[in-house]
Amino acid sequence: MIDLNGKRALVTGGSRGIGAAIALALAENGADVAFTYQRSAEKAEAVARSIESAGRRAVVIQADSADPEAIARSVSEAVAALGGLDILVNSAAIGLSGTIADIDVNEYQTLMDINVRAPVLFAKAVIPHLAEGGRIISIGSGLGERVPFPGVTAYAMSKAALTSFTRGLSRELGPNGVTVNLVQPGSTDTDANPADGASAEFQRSLTSLGRFGEPHEVASAVVFLASPTASVITGAILTAGGGALA
Repeated sequence: MIDLNGKRALVTGGSRGIGAAIALALAENGADVAFTYQRSAEKAEAVARSIESAGRRAVVIQADSADPEAIARSVSEAVAALGGLDILVNSAAIGLSGTIADIDVNEYQTLMDINVRAPVLFAKAVIPHLAEGGRIISIGSGLGERVPFPGVTAYAMSKAALTSFTRGLSRELGPNGVTVNLVQPGSTDTDANPADGASAEFQRSLTSLGRFGEPHEVASAVVFLASPTASVITGAILTAGGGALA
C-alpha cells in the first residue's frame, strides 16, 4: 500500500469509469478525495460511500467541465471542504467519433473545451494551493500517440494536446517542487468502451497482452505518480495500454 495519508485530492469526472476507480484508489491509500461529476448523481453518491467506507472524507461536486465558472467553483469548494489540495487528477473527458469531413463544429468545440481547456483551467485554479510535493496528473489516451483506425481524429487530437501541456507545465512548476505527469490508458473496460463491445476484438488485437485493461489498473498508475515514491518523476508520459504502443 502506498502512503497518501494526509493528502487531499481533487479528481475531475470521478463518478464512473476510470475517474471513479482513481477516486477510490486514492482513498484506499489514505487520501481524502473531492471529485466532480456532471450528470451521474446516483453513481457519484455510490463512489462517495465507497470512499467513506475506506475511512476517508468524500466531497461530491456537481460541475460541467465545459464551464469555466464551474471549474473555478469546484476548486474553491474542494479547498474549503478539505482544507487545501495536494493532488489534482484531470480525468473528465468525452469522446467524439466521426471523420473530420463530417464533424459537427459545436460537438468539436465541446470536445476541446472538456478534454483540453478544462485540464488547463483546473490546473490554473489549483496551482496556488499546491505546496512542495504537490501533484498534477492528467488522463490521456494511447490514441494521443497512435491512431490505428479512422474516425477518432478529433478525439486523438484532444488527447495529444495533453502531452505538451504536461511537459510544459512540469517546467513551470518544477522549481516549486510540484510534479506534472500524464497517464495514457489504452482500451479499458468501461461503460464507454466495454470489453464486449462491437470493436472489442479488434482493439484486443492491437495489444501485446491480448486483453482490455481494467479501471483499477489505470488507477494504480495514478496512485504511484501521486505518491512520494514518484518524487523525481515529472513531465513523464506513462502508458497503461497493454502494449498497444509497443
